[in-house]
Amino acid sequence: MAPISTAPVRPVPGRVKLAQLLALAIPALLLGGAYISEFVFGLHPCEMCWWQRWPHFAAVGLALLSFAVPLRVLFTGLAALAILVSGLIGLFHAGVEYGWWEGITGCATIVASEGTSALDAIMNAPMIRCDEAPWDLFGISLAGWNFLVSTASALAILSLLVRSRPNVSR
Repeated sequence: MAPISTAPVRPVPGRVKLAQLLALAIPALLLGGAYISEFVFGLHPCEMCWWQRWPHFAAVGLALLSFAVPLRVLFTGLAALAILVSGLIGLFHAGVEYGWWEGITGCATIVASEGTSALDAIMNAPMIRCDEAPWDLFGISLAGWNFLVSTASALAILSLLVRSRPNVSR
């Protein structure tokens, strides 16, 4: 029978815990804001808006995993990378909105079948264009804000994780 280890369990360093919380809170808040803008203010997403949401969904899942498994730093880092991917997609989308470059997709439509036939719903659905910002704050579109917030957050999370590592040079 193997001896039972009496080594104390190392607590999660404060920087890792903060990184975990940010990796969970930032994409959750950004997704919450996206859904509030959609369902409360009527700012329906185009196809590229959806592209920005998918990495945030992944980041929330990875951040939740980081609280449940021993590989906290790994899953928190993966969540940060997912947040960064969303930010980079936001940069691409903002560039399309500002006319800096062409988009690579057509526009998406909203299909809402409220007691009508599917064809009528499609024909009467509003066109949501990927190359027009439906809203901006200080001249920055939602995609631009996603780029700024996501990129800064991902870099902050990664910085916290790197700074939490013990100094190997000693």
